[in-house]
Amino acid sequence: MLTLTDVSAGYGRAAVLDKVSIRVDAGEVVTIIGANGAGKTTTLRAISGLIPISTGSITLEGEAIHGLGSHEVVERGVTMVPEARQLFPFMTVADNLLMGAYTPRARQDAGRRLEQVLELFPRVRERFRQRAALLSGGEQQMVAIGRGLMSAPRILMFDEPSLGLAPIVVSQVFEVIDRIVAMGTTVLIVEQNVFHTLKIAHRGYVLENGQVTLTGTGAELLDNPHIKKAYLGV
Repeated sequence: MLTLTDVSAGYGRAAVLDKVSIRVDAGEVVTIIGANGAGKTTTLRAISGLIPISTGSITLEGEAIHGLGSHEVVERGVTMVPEARQLFPFMTVADNLLMGAYTPRARQDAGRRLEQVLELFPRVRERFRQRAALLSGGEQQMVAIGRGLMSAPRILMFDEPSLGLAPIVVSQVFEVIDRIVAMGTTVLIVEQNVFHTLKIAHRGYVLENGQVTLTGTGAELLDNPHIKKAYLGV
């Protein structure tokens, strides 16, 4: 469905990704794990059209999407839920959600998708008319995920969804991701909470110094001695 082939990218003269190849099939949860600075967020930003790639290709169902603007990538069905939520703090929850449905394709079905989001997140329904700044971190994350869903994504990408959240909220976030996949949305997730993300992932990629160094199923990577030592402290 989504394929990165030998993708290199970075910021100005600072190279970050070096010939990264990743595949995400329809209906999967695929994760990218790695230390800070490994290139995980840069990978999502390259897919999203927020930074250009210098070599390689990014295709969605065989059609190239590298070189498109970020709004065009969203229109084609690839949406990112960014790190640290990045809500509009002085806008209401309702308006933050509706901001996710700005593309023509998403606007056509915005009412139904809004109700779907509110069913998925009852707490968001309760906070619907409040300003986003008044929400807890967990509630803000639910709004950020809901905003992503409002874009009618075929692939929903998560950048560190558990960052700064209490352990009980982290568990709730991963339960929600499971439900999103069950609803028919493919998921690509970048996450430093390696245990939680590999538990739900069909497949994973380990990114180190801008290169893919290890791949496997979620279960295989959880059982890998290098993963246990480097990321799980075992």
